[in-house]
Amino acid sequence: MSAKKKVSFGILLLFFFGAIIGYKIYNKPHVNVAQEKAAIVSTASKILEDFSSDETAANLKYLGKILQVNGVIAKIERVQSKCSITLETGAVFGAVLCTLTIEESAQKRALQLGQEIQLKGICTGFLMDVILVKCIILD
Repeated sequence: MSAKKKVSFGILLLFFFGAIIGYKIYNKPHVNVAQEKAAIVSTASKILEDFSSDETAANLKYLGKILQVNGVIAKIERVQSKCSITLETGAVFGAVLCTLTIEESAQKRALQLGQEIQLKGICTGFLMDVILVKCIILD
């Protein structure tokens, strides 16, 4: 086989395997936060403190995991069909921002500022605030 044919075959093989991997990742089932057990139970203040003191270690500990977070509601925002809840941390800068699922956002709950709340969601990282997505409110 000539060198051109080997290179062409190699590129074709890489493309084929790349397509298979991409298809598998795209069709990976989504995590149902309501049915999964929380990997870590903590407070909003502790999680923010961990990220503020050592972001690399906190990423290893929290990133991509389901967290159950206890805290006090500092802010409630509705954008279109989604609701976000910001939890107080006692820090001047930074909070824990929890974006509820669409189903959870649609439920009419009597949430009030200053209310103690428990949420469960997936930690996606730290950008001045700790971000949790696909959150549900625990009763």
